[in-house]
Amino acid sequence: MAESDSAKVGYSLTIDGKYYNTLDIESFSLMMKDPSYCYKFYWLEAIVQLISEGIRETTFDVIIDEMICNAWYSVREFHIHLSGMQPTGQVRDGLERAVLLLTELSDLPANASKVEIKNAIAEHNSDLKAYKEQLTNMVPYRALAGFFNKSNETVNWGSIRRMTAYIEKINRDTVLLPYTLGEESKLKKKVYFQDAWVEMIQDQTVSILGWIQYEKVKWLQNNNPEVPGLIYKLAPMDEKMRKLNNVRKLWEGILDVSEIRDVFTDEPVVPKKYDVDHFIPWSFVMNDELWNLMPMDSSLNSSKSNRLPKWDPFFIRFAKNQFIMYQLIHEKEGIRKLYESCYRDNLHSLWAGQELYRKGNSEEEFMNILQKNMQPVYDSARRQGYEIWNRG
Repeated sequence: MAESDSAKVGYSLTIDGKYYNTLDIESFSLMMKDPSYCYKFYWLEAIVQLISEGIRETTFDVIIDEMICNAWYSVREFHIHLSGMQPTGQVRDGLERAVLLLTELSDLPANASKVEIKNAIAEHNSDLKAYKEQLTNMVPYRALAGFFNKSNETVNWGSIRRMTAYIEKINRDTVLLPYTLGEESKLKKKVYFQDAWVEMIQDQTVSILGWIQYEKVKWLQNNNPEVPGLIYKLAPMDEKMRKLNNVRKLWEGILDVSEIRDVFTDEPVVPKKYDVDHFIPWSFVMNDELWNLMPMDSSLNSSKSNRLPKWDPFFIRFAKNQFIMYQLIHEKEGIRKLYESCYRDNLHSLWAGQELYRKGNSEEEFMNILQKNMQPVYDSARRQGYEIWNRG
Protein backbone atom coordinates (compact mmCIF):
# COMPACT_ATOMS: atom_id res chain seq x y z
CA MET A 1 0.00 0.00 0.00
CA ALA A 2 1.31 3.44 -0.89
CA GLU A 3 2.04 5.89 1.92
CA SER A 4 -0.65 8.30 0.71
CA ASP A 5 -3.27 5.53 0.73
CA SER A 6 -2.17 4.55 4.21
CA ALA A 7 -2.61 8.07 5.55
CA LYS A 8 -6.02 8.42 3.90
CA VAL A 9 -7.58 5.45 5.66
CA GLY A 10 -6.02 6.22 9.01
CA TYR A 11 -3.12 3.90 9.75
CA SER A 12 0.54 3.53 8.92
CA LEU A 13 3.12 0.77 8.78
CA THR A 14 5.43 0.69 11.78
CA ILE A 15 9.04 -0.46 11.80
CA ASP A 16 8.26 -3.89 13.26
CA GLY A 17 5.58 -4.57 10.66
CA LYS A 18 2.58 -3.71 12.83
CA TYR A 19 -0.13 -1.75 11.06
CA TYR A 20 -2.37 -0.84 13.95
CA ASN A 21 -0.58 2.02 15.69
CA THR A 22 -3.03 4.60 14.34
CA LEU A 23 -6.19 2.53 13.98
CA ASP A 24 -9.29 4.31 15.25
CA ILE A 25 -9.39 2.48 18.56
CA GLU A 26 -11.71 5.08 20.09
CA SER A 27 -14.40 4.32 17.52
CA PHE A 28 -13.76 0.60 17.96
CA SER A 29 -14.49 1.03 21.67
CA LEU A 30 -17.93 2.38 20.75
CA MET A 31 -18.95 -0.81 18.95
CA MET A 32 -20.83 -2.00 22.03
CA LYS A 33 -22.23 1.36 23.10
CA ASP A 34 -25.98 1.72 23.70
CA PRO A 35 -27.10 -1.75 22.59
CA SER A 36 -30.81 -2.44 22.26
CA TYR A 37 -30.32 -6.20 22.45
CA CYS A 38 -27.65 -8.48 23.84
CA TYR A 39 -26.81 -10.07 20.52
CA LYS A 40 -24.71 -7.02 19.66
CA PHE A 41 -22.16 -8.31 22.19
CA TYR A 42 -22.32 -11.80 20.69
CA TRP A 43 -21.85 -10.36 17.19
CA LEU A 44 -18.57 -8.68 18.09
CA GLU A 45 -17.44 -11.65 20.17
CA ALA A 46 -18.03 -14.01 17.23
CA ILE A 47 -16.09 -11.73 14.89
CA VAL A 48 -13.11 -11.56 17.25
CA GLN A 49 -13.11 -15.34 17.69
CA LEU A 50 -13.23 -15.96 13.93
CA ILE A 51 -10.41 -13.47 13.32
CA SER A 52 -8.34 -15.12 16.06
CA GLU A 53 -8.69 -18.38 14.10
CA GLY A 54 -7.23 -16.75 10.99
CA ILE A 55 -10.52 -16.09 9.18
CA ARG A 56 -10.37 -13.01 6.96
CA GLU A 57 -13.57 -13.45 4.96
CA THR A 58 -16.84 -15.03 6.06
CA THR A 59 -20.64 -14.67 5.83
CA PHE A 60 -23.46 -13.54 8.08
CA ASP A 61 -24.51 -17.18 8.25
CA VAL A 62 -21.22 -18.33 9.75
CA ILE A 63 -21.15 -15.47 12.27
CA ILE A 64 -24.72 -16.15 13.41
CA ASP A 65 -23.89 -19.84 13.91
CA GLU A 66 -20.95 -18.79 16.07
CA MET A 67 -23.25 -16.54 18.09
CA ILE A 68 -25.74 -19.37 18.71
CA CYS A 69 -22.90 -21.59 19.93
CA ASN A 70 -21.62 -18.89 22.30
CA ALA A 71 -25.07 -18.21 23.78
CA TRP A 72 -26.13 -21.87 23.99
CA TYR A 73 -24.76 -22.78 27.42
CA SER A 74 -25.95 -19.67 29.26
CA VAL A 75 -29.48 -19.93 27.88
CA ARG A 76 -29.83 -23.70 28.21
CA GLU A 77 -28.03 -24.47 31.47
CA PHE A 78 -28.84 -21.33 33.45
CA HIS A 79 -32.02 -19.98 31.80
CA ILE A 80 -30.36 -16.60 31.27
CA HIS A 81 -32.55 -14.12 29.38
CA LEU A 82 -30.23 -12.30 27.01
CA SER A 83 -32.33 -9.13 26.81
CA GLY A 84 -34.98 -9.64 29.44
CA MET A 85 -38.63 -10.45 28.82
CA GLN A 86 -41.47 -8.57 27.19
CA PRO A 87 -44.47 -7.60 29.37
CA THR A 88 -46.36 -10.41 27.64
CA GLY A 89 -43.85 -12.93 28.95
CA GLN A 90 -42.20 -13.46 25.56
CA VAL A 91 -38.44 -13.56 25.08
CA ARG A 92 -37.13 -10.23 23.72
CA ASP A 93 -33.81 -11.28 22.23
CA GLY A 94 -33.71 -12.92 18.81
CA LEU A 95 -30.54 -14.85 19.62
CA GLU A 96 -32.18 -16.37 22.69
CA ARG A 97 -35.20 -17.32 20.57
CA ALA A 98 -32.89 -19.04 18.08
CA VAL A 99 -31.27 -21.07 20.89
CA LEU A 100 -34.67 -22.05 22.28
CA LEU A 101 -35.91 -23.13 18.85
CA LEU A 102 -32.81 -25.27 18.29
CA THR A 103 -33.47 -26.79 21.71
CA GLU A 104 -36.93 -27.84 20.53
CA LEU A 105 -35.64 -29.18 17.23
CA SER A 106 -32.69 -31.17 18.59
CA ASP A 107 -31.83 -33.38 21.54
CA LEU A 108 -28.63 -31.52 22.36
CA PRO A 109 -27.71 -31.26 26.06
CA ALA A 110 -26.90 -27.96 27.72
CA ASN A 111 -23.18 -28.81 27.72
CA ALA A 112 -23.04 -29.76 24.04
CA SER A 113 -19.77 -28.97 22.28
CA LYS A 114 -19.48 -26.31 19.59
CA VAL A 115 -19.12 -29.02 16.95
CA GLU A 116 -22.33 -30.71 18.12
CA ILE A 117 -24.22 -27.40 18.14
CA LYS A 118 -23.03 -26.47 14.65
CA ASN A 119 -23.98 -29.93 13.34
CA ALA A 120 -27.46 -29.49 14.81
CA ILE A 121 -27.75 -26.01 13.27
CA ALA A 122 -26.85 -27.46 9.85
CA GLU A 123 -29.40 -30.24 10.28
CA HIS A 124 -32.22 -27.82 11.17
CA ASN A 125 -31.07 -24.82 9.16
CA SER A 126 -34.30 -24.45 7.19
CA ASP A 127 -36.32 -24.15 10.41
CA LEU A 128 -33.83 -21.70 11.91
CA LYS A 129 -33.46 -19.55 8.82
CA ALA A 130 -36.02 -16.87 9.70
CA TYR A 131 -34.63 -16.52 13.22
CA LYS A 132 -31.08 -16.21 11.91
CA GLU A 133 -32.03 -13.67 9.25
CA GLN A 134 -33.69 -11.46 11.86
CA LEU A 135 -30.35 -11.21 13.67
CA THR A 136 -28.70 -9.68 10.58
CA ASN A 137 -31.20 -6.85 10.12
CA MET A 138 -29.36 -4.05 11.93
CA VAL A 139 -26.55 -5.15 14.26
CA PRO A 140 -23.88 -5.73 11.55
CA TYR A 141 -24.42 -2.12 10.43
CA ARG A 142 -25.09 -0.38 13.74
CA ALA A 143 -22.02 -2.00 15.28
CA LEU A 144 -19.95 0.28 13.04
CA ALA A 145 -21.87 3.46 13.94
CA GLY A 146 -19.06 4.75 16.17
CA PHE A 147 -16.91 5.20 13.05
CA PHE A 148 -19.57 7.08 11.08
CA ASN A 149 -19.04 10.39 12.91
CA LYS A 150 -15.81 10.69 10.94
CA SER A 151 -17.91 11.31 7.83
CA ASN A 152 -20.06 14.34 6.95
CA GLU A 153 -22.51 12.21 4.98
CA THR A 154 -25.87 11.31 6.50
CA VAL A 155 -26.39 7.66 7.30
CA ASN A 156 -29.37 6.04 5.55
CA TRP A 157 -30.48 3.34 7.98
CA GLY A 158 -33.56 2.47 5.95
CA SER A 159 -31.83 0.60 3.12
CA ILE A 160 -29.47 -2.38 3.47
CA ARG A 161 -28.14 -1.77 -0.05
CA ARG A 162 -27.35 1.89 0.69
CA MET A 163 -25.86 1.04 4.08
CA THR A 164 -23.55 -1.48 2.43
CA ALA A 165 -22.41 1.14 -0.09
CA TYR A 166 -22.02 3.75 2.67
CA ILE A 167 -19.80 1.42 4.71
CA GLU A 168 -17.63 0.72 1.66
CA LYS A 169 -17.27 4.45 0.93
CA ILE A 170 -16.38 5.30 4.56
CA ASN A 171 -13.76 2.56 4.54
CA ARG A 172 -12.29 3.73 1.24
CA ASP A 173 -12.30 7.49 1.76
CA THR A 174 -12.42 8.32 5.48
CA VAL A 175 -11.44 5.74 8.09
CA LEU A 176 -10.42 2.09 8.02
CA LEU A 177 -13.32 0.01 9.36
CA PRO A 178 -12.90 -3.38 11.05
CA TYR A 179 -14.97 -4.95 8.28
CA THR A 180 -16.86 -4.18 5.09
CA LEU A 181 -19.79 -6.02 3.53
CA GLY A 182 -20.50 -7.64 0.18
CA GLU A 183 -23.48 -7.17 -2.11
CA GLU A 184 -25.07 -10.54 -1.30
CA SER A 185 -28.40 -10.68 0.53
CA LYS A 186 -29.39 -11.87 3.98
CA LEU A 187 -27.38 -14.79 5.41
CA LYS A 188 -25.21 -15.14 2.29
CA LYS A 189 -23.86 -11.60 2.70
CA LYS A 190 -20.06 -11.58 2.81
CA VAL A 191 -18.06 -9.95 5.61
CA TYR A 192 -14.53 -8.83 4.79
CA PHE A 193 -12.20 -8.24 7.75
CA GLN A 194 -9.62 -5.53 7.12
CA ASP A 195 -6.00 -6.61 7.37
CA ALA A 196 -4.80 -4.01 9.85
CA TRP A 197 -7.69 -4.75 12.20
CA VAL A 198 -7.09 -8.48 11.82
CA GLU A 199 -3.51 -8.02 12.93
CA MET A 200 -4.49 -5.88 15.91
CA ILE A 201 -7.28 -8.23 17.00
CA GLN A 202 -5.08 -11.30 16.68
CA ASP A 203 -2.42 -9.63 18.84
CA GLN A 204 -4.96 -8.48 21.45
CA THR A 205 -7.56 -11.28 21.35
CA VAL A 206 -7.47 -12.10 25.07
CA SER A 207 -7.82 -8.46 26.14
CA ILE A 208 -10.60 -7.74 23.64
CA LEU A 209 -12.60 -10.84 24.58
CA GLY A 210 -12.20 -9.91 28.25
CA TRP A 211 -13.56 -6.43 27.50
CA ILE A 212 -16.52 -7.88 25.60
CA GLN A 213 -17.28 -10.29 28.43
CA TYR A 214 -17.14 -7.47 30.97
CA GLU A 215 -19.63 -5.38 29.00
CA LYS A 216 -21.81 -8.42 28.31
CA VAL A 217 -21.95 -9.38 32.00
CA LYS A 218 -23.04 -5.84 32.94
CA TRP A 219 -25.84 -6.05 30.36
CA LEU A 220 -26.94 -9.56 31.37
CA GLN A 221 -26.90 -8.78 35.09
CA ASN A 222 -29.09 -5.75 34.47
CA ASN A 223 -31.56 -7.93 32.54
CA ASN A 224 -31.38 -10.81 35.05
CA PRO A 225 -31.28 -8.99 38.40
CA GLU A 226 -32.30 -12.03 40.43
CA VAL A 227 -29.62 -14.36 39.04
CA PRO A 228 -26.60 -14.83 41.36
CA GLY A 229 -23.05 -15.41 40.10
CA LEU A 230 -23.90 -14.48 36.54
CA ILE A 231 -20.29 -13.98 35.50
CA TYR A 232 -19.73 -17.72 36.03
CA LYS A 233 -22.66 -18.63 33.79
CA LEU A 234 -21.27 -17.65 30.41
CA ALA A 235 -19.37 -20.87 29.70
CA PRO A 236 -19.02 -24.37 31.20
CA MET A 237 -16.96 -24.46 34.37
CA ASP A 238 -14.36 -26.99 35.41
CA GLU A 239 -15.99 -29.53 37.73
CA LYS A 240 -12.83 -29.45 39.84
CA MET A 241 -14.00 -26.09 41.10
CA ARG A 242 -16.75 -27.84 43.07
CA LYS A 243 -15.82 -28.15 46.75
CA LEU A 244 -17.88 -30.92 48.38
CA ASN A 245 -15.25 -33.13 50.05
CA ASN A 246 -15.51 -31.57 53.50
CA VAL A 247 -19.31 -31.54 53.36
CA ARG A 248 -19.31 -35.25 52.54
CA LYS A 249 -17.00 -35.92 55.51
CA LEU A 250 -19.38 -33.94 57.72
CA TRP A 251 -22.39 -35.97 56.62
CA GLU A 252 -20.39 -39.20 57.02
CA GLY A 253 -19.68 -38.19 60.61
CA ILE A 254 -23.36 -37.44 61.18
CA LEU A 255 -24.47 -40.77 59.67
CA ASP A 256 -22.14 -42.59 62.08
CA VAL A 257 -24.14 -41.32 65.05
CA SER A 258 -27.63 -40.55 63.71
CA GLU A 259 -30.13 -41.80 61.16
CA ILE A 260 -30.79 -39.38 58.30
CA ARG A 261 -33.71 -40.01 55.97
CA ASP A 262 -33.49 -39.20 52.29
CA VAL A 263 -35.46 -36.04 51.54
CA PHE A 264 -37.16 -37.60 48.52
CA THR A 265 -37.56 -41.31 49.34
CA ASP A 266 -37.94 -41.00 53.14
CA GLU A 267 -35.67 -44.07 53.40
CA PRO A 268 -32.56 -44.07 55.62
CA VAL A 269 -29.47 -42.74 53.85
CA VAL A 270 -26.89 -45.53 53.59
CA PRO A 271 -23.38 -44.38 54.58
CA LYS A 272 -20.95 -44.11 51.65
CA LYS A 273 -23.78 -44.89 49.19
CA TYR A 274 -25.23 -41.45 48.56
CA ASP A 275 -24.51 -38.24 46.69
CA VAL A 276 -24.17 -34.80 48.23
CA ASP A 277 -26.51 -32.60 46.20
CA HIS A 278 -28.03 -29.13 46.21
CA PHE A 279 -31.65 -28.53 47.15
CA ILE A 280 -31.75 -25.40 44.93
CA PRO A 281 -29.70 -26.35 41.83
CA TRP A 282 -26.02 -25.46 41.76
CA SER A 283 -26.53 -24.10 38.24
CA PHE A 284 -28.61 -21.31 39.77
CA VAL A 285 -26.86 -20.53 43.06
CA MET A 286 -23.35 -21.26 41.69
CA ASN A 287 -21.98 -22.12 45.10
CA ASP A 288 -21.58 -25.08 47.46
CA GLU A 289 -22.99 -23.51 50.62
CA LEU A 290 -23.63 -25.96 53.44
CA TRP A 291 -27.18 -24.68 54.02
CA ASN A 292 -28.20 -25.81 50.51
CA LEU A 293 -26.60 -29.28 50.55
CA MET A 294 -28.04 -32.66 51.47
CA PRO A 295 -27.25 -36.36 51.23
CA MET A 296 -29.55 -38.07 48.73
CA ASP A 297 -30.07 -41.34 46.91
CA SER A 298 -27.47 -41.57 44.14
CA SER A 299 -29.95 -43.11 41.73
CA LEU A 300 -32.17 -40.03 41.99
CA ASN A 301 -29.47 -37.41 41.62
CA SER A 302 -29.23 -37.65 37.83
CA SER A 303 -33.02 -37.65 37.59
CA LYS A 304 -33.26 -34.45 39.61
CA SER A 305 -30.43 -32.89 37.59
CA ASN A 306 -30.74 -29.07 37.66
CA ARG A 307 -34.46 -29.01 38.38
CA LEU A 308 -36.14 -27.69 41.50
CA PRO A 309 -37.75 -30.10 43.94
CA LYS A 310 -41.29 -29.24 44.97
CA TRP A 311 -41.11 -26.89 47.93
CA ASP A 312 -43.90 -28.74 49.70
CA PRO A 313 -43.27 -31.29 51.21
CA PHE A 314 -39.56 -31.54 50.45
CA PHE A 315 -38.34 -28.35 52.08
CA ILE A 316 -39.62 -29.45 55.50
CA ARG A 317 -37.81 -32.79 55.18
CA PHE A 318 -34.66 -31.02 54.02
CA ALA A 319 -34.83 -28.52 56.91
CA LYS A 320 -35.29 -31.30 59.49
CA ASN A 321 -32.09 -32.97 58.26
CA GLN A 322 -30.30 -29.64 58.48
CA PHE A 323 -31.53 -29.25 62.06
CA ILE A 324 -30.18 -32.70 62.98
CA MET A 325 -26.82 -31.52 61.64
CA TYR A 326 -27.14 -28.30 63.63
CA GLN A 327 -27.83 -30.16 66.88
CA LEU A 328 -24.87 -32.50 66.42
CA ILE A 329 -22.54 -29.61 65.60
CA HIS A 330 -23.20 -28.19 69.06
CA GLU A 331 -23.40 -31.52 70.91
CA LYS A 332 -20.43 -33.50 69.61
CA GLU A 333 -16.88 -32.19 69.38
CA GLY A 334 -15.97 -34.48 66.48
CA ILE A 335 -18.91 -33.24 64.39
CA ARG A 336 -18.02 -29.68 65.35
CA LYS A 337 -14.51 -30.10 63.94
CA LEU A 338 -15.89 -31.56 60.69
CA TYR A 339 -18.22 -28.56 60.46
CA GLU A 340 -15.34 -26.13 61.01
CA SER A 341 -13.48 -27.80 58.14
CA CYS A 342 -16.27 -26.54 55.88
CA TYR A 343 -15.59 -22.89 56.73
CA ARG A 344 -13.30 -22.12 53.80
CA ASP A 345 -15.31 -23.66 50.96
CA ASN A 346 -18.88 -24.04 52.17
CA LEU A 347 -19.71 -21.33 54.70
CA HIS A 348 -19.58 -17.89 53.10
CA SER A 349 -23.14 -16.63 53.68
CA LEU A 350 -23.11 -14.24 56.65
CA TRP A 351 -26.68 -15.10 57.62
CA ALA A 352 -25.78 -18.78 57.92
CA GLY A 353 -22.88 -18.20 60.29
CA GLN A 354 -24.50 -15.41 62.29
CA GLU A 355 -28.08 -16.71 62.46
CA LEU A 356 -28.64 -20.25 61.23
CA TYR A 357 -25.77 -22.17 62.84
CA ARG A 358 -25.34 -20.05 65.97
CA LYS A 359 -25.85 -21.90 69.22
CA GLY A 360 -29.24 -21.68 70.95
CA ASN A 361 -31.80 -21.91 68.12
CA SER A 362 -34.88 -23.99 68.74
CA GLU A 363 -36.05 -26.25 65.91
CA GLU A 364 -38.76 -23.75 65.01
CA GLU A 365 -36.32 -20.82 65.02
CA PHE A 366 -33.80 -22.76 62.96
CA MET A 367 -36.35 -23.76 60.31
CA ASN A 368 -37.79 -20.26 60.13
CA ILE A 369 -34.32 -18.78 59.52
CA LEU A 370 -33.61 -21.36 56.84
CA GLN A 371 -36.94 -20.80 55.11
CA LYS A 372 -36.63 -16.99 55.31
CA ASN A 373 -33.34 -17.12 53.44
CA MET A 374 -33.91 -20.04 51.06
CA GLN A 375 -37.40 -19.43 49.78
CA PRO A 376 -36.59 -16.13 48.00
CA VAL A 377 -33.71 -17.87 46.21
CA TYR A 378 -35.98 -20.79 45.31
CA ASP A 379 -38.67 -18.42 44.03
CA SER A 380 -36.12 -16.50 41.95
CA ALA A 381 -34.97 -19.74 40.30
CA ARG A 382 -38.58 -20.61 39.56
CA ARG A 383 -39.22 -17.23 37.94
CA GLN A 384 -36.04 -17.60 35.92
CA GLY A 385 -37.53 -20.70 34.30
CA TYR A 386 -36.13 -23.62 36.28
CA GLU A 387 -38.41 -26.62 35.96
CA ILE A 388 -40.02 -28.43 38.88
CA TRP A 389 -38.86 -31.99 39.39
CA ASN A 390 -42.00 -34.10 39.67
CA ARG A 391 -40.76 -36.58 42.21
CA GLY A 392 -43.54 -37.63 44.59
